[in-house]
Amino acid sequence: MQNITRRLGHQSSISSLKCIYPISHHHYGSNHEQRLRVSTLAPKGVGHLVRKGTGGRSSVSGIVAAVFGATGFLGRYAVQQLAKMGSQVLVPFRGSEDCHRHLKLMGDLGQIVPMKYNPRDENSIKAVLAKANVVINLIGRDHETRNFSFEEVHHHMAEQLALISKEHGGIKRFIQVSCLGASPSSPSRVLRAKAAAEEAILRELPEATILRPAVMVGTEDRILNRWAHCAKKYNFLPLIGGGRTKIQPVYVVDVAAALTTTLKDNGTSMGKIYELGGPDIFTVHELADLMFDTIREWPRYVKVPFPIAKAIAAPREILLNKVPFPVPTPNMFNLDEIHSLTTDTVVSNDALTFNDLGIVPHKLAGYPIEFLLSYRKGGPQFGSTVSEKVSPDAWP
Repeated sequence: MQNITRRLGHQSSISSLKCIYPISHHHYGSNHEQRLRVSTLAPKGVGHLVRKGTGGRSSVSGIVAAVFGATGFLGRYAVQQLAKMGSQVLVPFRGSEDCHRHLKLMGDLGQIVPMKYNPRDENSIKAVLAKANVVINLIGRDHETRNFSFEEVHHHMAEQLALISKEHGGIKRFIQVSCLGASPSSPSRVLRAKAAAEEAILRELPEATILRPAVMVGTEDRILNRWAHCAKKYNFLPLIGGGRTKIQPVYVVDVAAALTTTLKDNGTSMGKIYELGGPDIFTVHELADLMFDTIREWPRYVKVPFPIAKAIAAPREILLNKVPFPVPTPNMFNLDEIHSLTTDTVVSNDALTFNDLGIVPHKLAGYPIEFLLSYRKGGPQFGSTVSEKVSPDAWP
């Protein structure tokens, strides 16, 4: 009698699990060819999902989000925002077990689920998406490697995710994080690949949401940290193109907030493109001045014309696939970044922005760049105050 009871209980638990998490063959069944003809995203997004609790980490938002690229810079902030609202976050990773361990602490028990996958293996991607109802693509790289080109990382992987999500049948929202300035005519290969990815995604999933953040600033960023490290190590900072290019840097937390806001708007952001820039436009020179002022060092610049900067960066790109060993990662002189700096990157006048999402972005001066205090000579409280006490005329 006890054995029969156990079997019945086991069967009922399996059936209840099937109700909560549809098994993958339900999404990848024999009728998937019919699903391929039309987009399968829900017209009202995830607003109608059943929610339980007060809305905190221990609540249930009903969202099961697969965040590709979660181990990157923006990824940790996106995962934190999703977990904070009670969502379950699937974290696909292809590196070691250490890649995602910092994310496990951001959600309640069992809410952050690391999943090993191979971006070139369609079956492993389907395994990640089998239980998801939201797909967020943050995959990106600022330099090429011997194994992954810009086109594969930024375009083909994004297109593959869109195709699999369309075939899935249970994905309610698809969010693609692109780049501000993405255009087929851009001098940057990254921005051209991002533009191609946007076109491919909207062709397969017209209801997808595209976010185009400007260069992002934050504790782990690759712009102010890189500049401060260079200034402290070499006592000067190279300004490519004289630092005249206009950019509109944005605080990474604001971009993560925009991402979660689009999930909570009952579908009003579906099929739209948002350009996310900070409240202020800087030239590269002005942003570098802000960095030097924060670390309390006297600014010293070496202006490098574009032709010379490209000549310095070119050897790595030439040798990348011609030598039998990995070449160094570009630091200050990244050829594709140099190409992108030849044109201004600011939010368009007629674009949808933070204002349309009800978000007021932070000004950079102040809290968003406080992490630079660690670069001060005498510590974060004091530092070297020479630049504050000596006028430029008296400087030797």
